[in-house]
Amino acid sequence: MKYSLKKQDGVVTATFTVPAEEWAEAKEQAYQKNKSKYSVQGFRKGHAPRKVLETVYGPTLFEEHAFDDVVEKQLTEMYDKEKALYPVDRPVLVSKTINEKGLVYVVSITVKPDVKLGTYTGLTVNKDKVEATEEEINAEINAARERAARYIQITDRPVQEGDEVVLDYSGSVDGVKFDGGTAQKQTLVIGSHHFIPGFEEQMVGMNIGETKNLNVKFPEDYHAENLAGKDSVFEVTVHEIKVKELPEIDDEFAKDVSEFDSLTEYKDDIAKKIVERKEKNAETKAENQLLEEIVKTCEMNVPDCMVETQIDNYLHDFEYSLMYQGLKLDDYVKYTNTSIDDIRAQYKDRAKKTVETRLVMEAIIKAEKIKADKKSVNAKIADYAKQMNVDAKEYAAQLNAEQTSYIENEVITDKLLEFLKSNNSII
Repeated sequence: MKYSLKKQDGVVTATFTVPAEEWAEAKEQAYQKNKSKYSVQGFRKGHAPRKVLETVYGPTLFEEHAFDDVVEKQLTEMYDKEKALYPVDRPVLVSKTINEKGLVYVVSITVKPDVKLGTYTGLTVNKDKVEATEEEINAEINAARERAARYIQITDRPVQEGDEVVLDYSGSVDGVKFDGGTAQKQTLVIGSHHFIPGFEEQMVGMNIGETKNLNVKFPEDYHAENLAGKDSVFEVTVHEIKVKELPEIDDEFAKDVSEFDSLTEYKDDIAKKIVERKEKNAETKAENQLLEEIVKTCEMNVPDCMVETQIDNYLHDFEYSLMYQGLKLDDYVKYTNTSIDDIRAQYKDRAKKTVETRLVMEAIIKAEKIKADKKSVNAKIADYAKQMNVDAKEYAAQLNAEQTSYIENEVITDKLLEFLKSNNSII
């Protein structure tokens, strides 16, 4: 394989020369590989001689097949040989010349850009000071109190805001019942807004055993298009009314919801965990700020394709999160009156910063010769095994090459952050 490379502004131009003899062999292999795709009268399919097929379908019939095979093979071989050449987009054909001397073709390859490192030691960034406020501690206690609450059935008054009600309902639009609009012994907390607007509000004042028609309107953006914006009537019957009973906040409450014997100990533990959580977030924020300051001092030309790929990743993650909410991306776009292009545009600056940061981190790792030593990799594997409550050796034995590579990259990233924090000041 004969080729030459020329690099300029993050683009490598590769010129490949295929001698006539090799080109002829490539076309013959393409014929053998693809001849069964063509039919000629008088011959069984796949048995027509090459000259016959080229006479019927044209003399260049197998050239495109041969060219595709040659390009795929030669690019793969070149990438294996040129380890420093890191493509970040599909190659683009610039030119192709076929004559009696053989084949010459030129491809343009966008590669990972070079990074001119600036200052990455001796910098100073400030870390947020953290504390657990009384309001935050009380919020944690109240959340635990809500989880420990119970509902007590009552019979001496009608439905009020905050009650848990057991009800039957049957909905109809224009007198016709619709799918999913009927249920028996359904539990609903009044004021939770789990039902369509107006439904829960009209239940306030109803008594046990009472049946009432509720007139409501489905939202215009309701997920079921056949109901969106429609007026409807729900026949509702109340079976039970329950009132929430919250426990007193005292030592007994602390014993019930925690491992501690007193409310004071419980509060102290809550404060400690809040501070630990905030400290971890502050540390991460400071690390990110340090990386941002380092990136500002570096020089690089990030190709658009790398930014677009990162946007693709963000969009994929967003689409995945919508699935957990029962939404599709197309539905989200419709409900929010936006477009995919609008969403991509919102991600652009963030994606560019992410790519720049990743490139700078890789450049520092290379400059400082940071590697994943076996001891650190084994320690990371042991951490994962501990989290999953499995034996470390058994866990390590089950890892495939891709998973092992991922762990090694995590170790390298950890070591990079350790290097940066020890050679810069976070105060």
